[in-house]
Amino acid sequence: MDKVVASAAEAVADVPDGASLAVGGFGLSGIPGVLIQALHDAGVTGLDVVSNNCGAGESGLAVLLTSGRIARVTGSYIGGNKEFARQYLGGEIELELIPQGTLAERLRAGGCGIPAFYTPAGVGTQVADGGLPWRYDGGGGVAVASPAKEVRDFAGAAYVLEHGITTDFALVRAAKGDRHGNLVFNKSARNFNPLAAMAGRITIAEVEELVEPGAIDPDQVHLPGIFVQRVVALSPEQAVDKQIENLTVTQREVRV
Repeated sequence: MDKVVASAAEAVADVPDGASLAVGGFGLSGIPGVLIQALHDAGVTGLDVVSNNCGAGESGLAVLLTSGRIARVTGSYIGGNKEFARQYLGGEIELELIPQGTLAERLRAGGCGIPAFYTPAGVGTQVADGGLPWRYDGGGGVAVASPAKEVRDFAGAAYVLEHGITTDFALVRAAKGDRHGNLVFNKSARNFNPLAAMAGRITIAEVEELVEPGAIDPDQVHLPGIFVQRVVALSPEQAVDKQIENLTVTQREVRV
């Protein structure tokens, strides 16, 4: 029942080249940065990543992206990541863009053992009809395009069939966790973390604060330990090392 491992390096040591990986975080909020760095240091490549976005600047999944370790991304947002856009448009990486809510539900469904579901999101667009560029050929043409999906009528409205997502591994970050893998997330850092954790067959959680079993009120648990196989306790320095993607400040009014 004690799922704590000694280090992030040990926790990701069996992640092979070409593995599929669900990664929590939204922008740079709640990203499992220590585990991502450990994966980079291990030299793993050819990864198939499922995450809302692919990091920013030199943080988050951008650590793996800029070093050419990611072969495919399933996500909902490229944002201001110029290197991501460059690799995608240059045919170096495959990208499946899907609506954000659909991504969340596909992860949750996979984690709950639900193979597929119907949703109205994307009906009447290339999301359902197919033709979205998944991979460019490097010369402006499309090498791989998304296939058409099944659309079905329910009570007079059209819905598109989406499949649940499961991955070989999942990397998540929590504010608090116990040795059994029960996790608590902090406010907006909760984002995709519980969903990514549910989708992974082997889920690794880095926790800012490690506590003993029973120290977390059961009513306060955001993700039960059944979904977590390994726990890595962060050092105080690692726990407070949090990047801000876009810092906006307000000028304080000076009164005379």
